Amino acid sequence: MSSLRWRQITAVARMEVVKNLFAWRAAPIYLLAAMPVFVAGLIVIVGILFGDGPEELESVGGTALFFAHLYQFILRFVVYAGCVWIFMNLFRGEVLDRSLHYYFLSPIRREVLVVGKFLSGWLAAAVLFTGSMLITMFLLYANAGPVQAVSYLLSGPGFGQMVSYVWVTLLACLGYGAVFLIIGLFFRNPIVPALLIFMWEQLNPFLPALLKKISVIFYLKSLLPVALDEGPFAVIADPVPAWLAVPGLLVFTTAVLVAAGLRIRRMEIVYGAD
Repeated sequence: MSSLRWRQITAVARMEVVKNLFAWRAAPIYLLAAMPVFVAGLIVIVGILFGDGPEELESVGGTALFFAHLYQFILRFVVYAGCVWIFMNLFRGEVLDRSLHYYFLSPIRREVLVVGKFLSGWLAAAVLFTGSMLITMFLLYANAGPVQAVSYLLSGPGFGQMVSYVWVTLLACLGYGAVFLIIGLFFRNPIVPALLIFMWEQLNPFLPALLKKISVIFYLKSLLPVALDEGPFAVIADPVPAWLAVPGLLVFTTAVLVAAGLRIRRMEIVYGAD
């Protein structure tokens, strides 16, 4: 990639990340990111005021298991819904604001615009949802005892688990971001495809082993540091090793960006149709 293209990508990303984080449309993703923090904060407050809370949180080992269950909610709902909002609005929001033509009239290749916008969306999602996850984790562990929490996170298995959760969150923003970027470009009303994909992702534990692989969540679950029982009706499938899951998500993202670049080359703006 030439230095000119890279400078254009970074310039677009800088402008767009500000809009993704500080425009009025960013309000829903802040609410989403605050949900697990609110849950963890409520547990801590109830424990302090009434001395009552989930029994698992009385030890760092139990807290690790409790957070593993809570992280499923973060991954399957918070990150998913946040990526729907951020990445579908990368181009859709410009069309609704009737401002996309300014980019199309500027001396920049449309493929460069796609990469720059995608990078801005990934950065915004990564900052918000990784930060939300870490704050939630620290609150829960602190509730189990500050001294034990520090020991578990810095010198015990907690540090490795924390790093794994960070990587899974970053990869989730990457994979789901790619999915919803392309949906936002191909569908005039992207809500229906987003709901159908959400249902497919939620049904993943019960799908045959072959169909499980046609989802993002299957590869993300393979990377989680704490394996959870998915219930008696779940279909067992061998997890994907990290050396395949991570490159697989990166290749998938690259392929989607190529498809988005081809799509945007032929894209015509008709504001009156929206």
